[in-house]
Parts: sequence; structure tokens; C-alpha cells
Amino acid sequence: MSDFFTGIAFFLVIKGLVYALAPRLLKEMAAMIPSIPEDILRRFGVGAIAVGVFLIWLIRVYLA
Repeated sequence: MSDFFTGIAFFLVIKGLVYALAPRLLKEMAAMIPSIPEDILRRFGVGAIAVGVFLIWLIRVYLA
């Protein structure tokens, strides 16, 4: 359970860094999202999930 909360904490740190270091870029990207087709966004999301699960697996197998 502590891994879950650690993951949420890392997410918040990364999200905060984006808002703090590149707010204009974040706004520009948010403005572009409606023009991107849903299937492309969905594929990107599934790809991000797959990469994340793979990285977690690598960490658990090789660094634990």
C-alpha cells in the first residue's frame, strides 16, 4: 500500500513541476487537445499505461 501512495506522491511532484516550470507550454498543450482525434488520445493513453506497467515490472524484477 505504501507503493501506491509513493506513486501518487511522485505523480503530484511531476505534475507540480510542469505547472511551476512550464505553465505556458501546459496551456498551449491543453488548447491543442480538442483538435486531436479521440482515437489518437486513446492510443497514447494505452501506450503510456503499457510503458508504465513495463517500467514497474522492470523495477520489481531487477531492482527489488
